[in-house]
Amino acid sequence: MSNEHSVETDPDKPVVYQIRIKGHLSAQWTAWFEGMSITLEDNGDTLLTGPVVDQAALYGLLRQIRDLGMPLIAVNRLES
Repeated sequence: MSNEHSVETDPDKPVVYQIRIKGHLSAQWTAWFEGMSITLEDNGDTLLTGPVVDQAALYGLLRQIRDLGMPLIAVNRLES
């Protein structure tokens, strides 16, 4: 029996996510989000883009954003 809704991924390969938050992160936070590229957009948003090894790591990133007090706008999984 196949599950049409399952996403097939290589468990050894991290999934790339793009996380959009409201406001610009200052350069001091680069080390806190190690492995993620930080893009400051003209509209005032920040994009964090990079590989996330598993769901626990994704939740960890989201907790860090929450702890900064910056509003989360979107979390998108990018297709490889």
